[in-house]
Amino acid sequence: MVQKKPVVVVTRKLPDVIETRMMELFDTKLNLDDHPMSRGELIEAVKTADVLVPTITDRIDSGILAQAGPSLKLIANFGTGVDHIDLASARTRAISVTNTPGVLTEDTADMTMALILAVPRRMGEGVRLMRSGDWQGWSPTHMLGHRIWGKRLGIIGMGRIGQAVARRAKAFGMSIHYHNRKRLHPEVEAELEATYWESLDQMLARMDMVTVHCPHTPGTFHLLSARRLAQMPPHAYLINTSRGEIVDENALVRMLSRGELAGAGLDVFEHEPAVNPKLVALDNVVLLPHLGSATIEGRIDMGEKVIINIKTFSDGHNPPDRVLASML
Repeated sequence: MVQKKPVVVVTRKLPDVIETRMMELFDTKLNLDDHPMSRGELIEAVKTADVLVPTITDRIDSGILAQAGPSLKLIANFGTGVDHIDLASARTRAISVTNTPGVLTEDTADMTMALILAVPRRMGEGVRLMRSGDWQGWSPTHMLGHRIWGKRLGIIGMGRIGQAVARRAKAFGMSIHYHNRKRLHPEVEAELEATYWESLDQMLARMDMVTVHCPHTPGTFHLLSARRLAQMPPHAYLINTSRGEIVDENALVRMLSRGELAGAGLDVFEHEPAVNPKLVALDNVVLLPHLGSATIEGRIDMGEKVIINIKTFSDGHNPPDRVLASML
């Protein structure tokens, strides 16, 4: 007897090669025009799907999961972070959740390093000047920035991405410091020449640049609060390619406006896709539209992980990237 293909609902458009493979393997419902699904559309999806494939733009909260049909047994997230999914509600409804870890590490670290270079060298200002047509030519004191060689970099969250950033920054001559829930193994510390700080406050007060690489959880919401941001010296820069909610954005804007921080490089925002207009108006920031993992290779790798998780689960086995296992 031929096994029935699982009904898979994909909430956003994925790379063509991934969608083609999904259509071959599963009874797949695609989002061809790539519009962000409304709440009503998400409710309809969970009512009919065996597997839901959401992204970070989809809020899969308890209200939506309360409408799930009996066939929904897997949420195969397209992405690493799962803070947009109500895991407690999924657990009570015996719905497994998977993600796509590991494949975004190098891409996100590359983008972080790009911001580490761009912000102190005032590249954002330089691009705007060139596009305005107002550049008058080179002069010895025009748009002077700061070198990063020899500067102290504080990394908040020393997982895969944090360590990848450390390797890049070390190659650029930066001194590596980090704060993490757990201290790294001595061999890893030695390889990265990294100094561990148990106290985040103490680390912040001594860094030239701070970069954020921890997930958004209730415990990390506004981890960089107004009080903590005030610990950073006025010459320091903040980089965030993790989650916008980790930084108190209003406090950051106030400090940047007053010169209490030298600048910031942000790829994520607290209320994205909305961006604080006061932040946009600042000259001492480089703002990117959540491009950290935006490479063709990375998106295909993510999709392949989603496919493996769905196929393994539908074959009756434990998927390799379980965040939450069903109770059944």
